[in-house]
Amino acid sequence: MTEVASQSAMAKARLPIEYRDYCANLLIKLNKCRGETFYLPWKCENERHSYEKCQYDDFKRRVEEKKANE
Repeated sequence: MTEVASQSAMAKARLPIEYRDYCANLLIKLNKCRGETFYLPWKCENERHSYEKCQYDDFKRRVEEKKANE
């Protein structure tokens, strides 16, 4: 992933501080889609999958960094 959300974009999207991470740009898109579709569970599946995959990949990256630093 190349795009990273700026602090001002995260503040404008009213993301809670604990969600302002590497995947915040995907969460902003997901929340926008959810708002436009009234949180229908079968909508925004691609956005949700992209966000969850980003979170998983970020977790794996952090685990590998921790293992490398031990």
